[in-house]
Amino acid sequence: MGWRDVGFFLRGRLSRTLARTLNRHAPPPAPVAPVADVLRGPVTPLALTRLLEGRDNAARQAAVARWLDARGIPFHRHRFTTFEGAGENFAVDLGAGGPALLLIAHHDAVPKSPGANDNAAAVGILLSLLARWSAHEPRGRVRLLFSACEEIGYLGSRAWVRERGVGDVRGVLSLELPGVGDSLAVWDAGERTPFLDRVRGTLEDLGLRADEGHHVVGRIPVFGSDHRAFATAGVAAYGFTSVPAGEASALREFVFHPVRAAVRAGVRRPPPFDTYHTPRDTAATLDPRALDRMAAALAALVES
Repeated sequence: MGWRDVGFFLRGRLSRTLARTLNRHAPPPAPVAPVADVLRGPVTPLALTRLLEGRDNAARQAAVARWLDARGIPFHRHRFTTFEGAGENFAVDLGAGGPALLLIAHHDAVPKSPGANDNAAAVGILLSLLARWSAHEPRGRVRLLFSACEEIGYLGSRAWVRERGVGDVRGVLSLELPGVGDSLAVWDAGERTPFLDRVRGTLEDLGLRADEGHHVVGRIPVFGSDHRAFATAGVAAYGFTSVPAGEASALREFVFHPVRAAVRAGVRRPPPFDTYHTPRDTAATLDPRALDRMAAALAALVES
């Protein structure tokens, strides 16, 4: 245990305490969809969001494993326990070749939030792609990591990197807030790398032009996600989010200067942060076109 781990622990405790405090007057949660119903239903990203939405973190974790088992998909269970917390990551490897492209979606949520956009929808995107690739494996090697405890300083991914290393990983995208907006954002992209060029080239090939259909943003000071565990280990790793292009300026102000932006804007937070970590983060706020856009981009990246 080092001072960095202590810092993550304190930050995680603060984040969970803040979420509980802000959401303490949340209305009773809506009934969750029975897992059996989701298993029998369509495999679109929006439909699969119901697998996790509104469940507590233990149930969310169990639901992912149940879906993989029900589909007969081989997966690796990675259990971890530290002084910060405990959980279970699930990894699925597909394709063949050299080092893997790693796509991550965390399955946990903050207290009192249904956690649809953060981050059930991201899990739904990867599960929908997995259903497609199970029938027709991708040409390249890809690993899907469904991580635990991202809301505790991306603890699950840190545990994975600590125990498994990064020698077989060539690039990482962690999916966050994928369900609102008409453009895609690659963030924590401070320096140009071959992997970043490949991501940008794929988005351009899909007609998502720079600064219109997609945006590349440097390191964000407050918000983080699972990819940072891999970036710290020297891998090209970025966050991948859906955002409204019309809110680009407000979003840059909010993520780079959150305190100043909050003072200027009062209680308004630009989407997708208007529902972030709140009881309003439900599937009703998601745009299926945004989910499908991100899924298409990831599919194209894997096949490129």
